Amino acid sequence: MIIYGLNPVMEALRAGRARRVQVATRSDARVEEALALARERGVPVERVERQALERAARGGVHQGIVAELAPLRDYTVQELVGAAAPGAPLILVMDGVEDPHNIGAVLRAADAAGCHGVVRQARHAAPLDGVAMKASAGAAAHVRVATVVNIARALEELADAGVWTVGLTGDARDRYYEVDLTIPTALVLGAEGSGLRRLVRERCDRLVSIPMQGAVDSLNVSVAAGVTLFEAIRQRLKQPS
Repeated sequence: MIIYGLNPVMEALRAGRARRVQVATRSDARVEEALALARERGVPVERVERQALERAARGGVHQGIVAELAPLRDYTVQELVGAAAPGAPLILVMDGVEDPHNIGAVLRAADAAGCHGVVRQARHAAPLDGVAMKASAGAAAHVRVATVVNIARALEELADAGVWTVGLTGDARDRYYEVDLTIPTALVLGAEGSGLRRLVRERCDRLVSIPMQGAVDSLNVSVAAGVTLFEAIRQRLKQPS
């Protein structure tokens, strides 16, 4: 996989996932900082013409640097649950989110909240490519991702592991802040417009909504992820130690 942009490349270097770095023949101080990190980590660096970077980034905003990544490790649902030990898992499940900018922003929110992992479907989902990596500002290099064949079955697997599944939908009567998110929890978000699919919705233990006060009746999926994840963090920080 090829990623591009300063933040994604820097985070990939910090995470030990970069195999090779290419930079423009003329670079600024920020790019040189990334090169210093690459050399420190023993990652080969090659200087190329900007046209080569533009081809590698497929027209994306590369900021003078691209990197080749080692293949993403694909986690299992059980591994995401186990990553929380000895604490309560906090997992994000994405049902049919197909925009790579959205998936990148969701991964950024997941990383910021210390989420233990993200579950996504192999089909009908945004690819974890350079666009998503750029949109995540590099957070995608740090978030555990489990890619599954079927989201509804993944929810059953989470339930079997003792994880409470909470789906977000605009028509739910319960508010997201009214449920206990301190217990093992998986927050389930659907695609913008279509929302949660019927079978996924039926598999959720609880359905909640984010109250809307303005003229628009829904939020971007990454904003909804951030709102609910940080409510879970707020509740967990209030718990007695």
